Amino acid sequence: MRIATLLAAKGAGVATIAPEATVAQAVAALAEHAIGALVVSGDGAHIEGIISERDIVRALEHRGSELLGESVSSIMSSTVHTATEGDDTDSLMELMTERRIRHVPIVDELGQLAGIVSIGDAVKARIGELEKDRKELFDYIHAR
Repeated sequence: MRIATLLAAKGAGVATIAPEATVAQAVAALAEHAIGALVVSGDGAHIEGIISERDIVRALEHRGSELLGESVSSIMSSTVHTATEGDDTDSLMELMTERRIRHVPIVDELGQLAGIVSIGDAVKARIGELEKDRKELFDYIHAR
């Protein structure tokens, strides 16, 4: 399955946050959207980084509650692994497994933000594919 198909089913909306926003604002946005990561972008199109719940928890361990007043850019991951809408979900899952990441922003042909896929989205899509294959095999066997 192509990532474009997955995005068409789940939606291409992406929650973003400006790099100068505070970590407290990031926590509020994560809770408001019930998501695990935000793409850091000043304009909503160009990816400057990504910040996850894990990034925040790990930084809290070292900096304490004062972290909440610091900027998102101080703890975001600035190396962001991306995929394109034309990539397949198998390669996306391989990237997530190899890099130990749970969220991958999707970019268009101009390198601009086009969506985001979580490991949960990828697993759900894969289960859907397997269920479709199972049904087709079942129908084929019982049609004979």
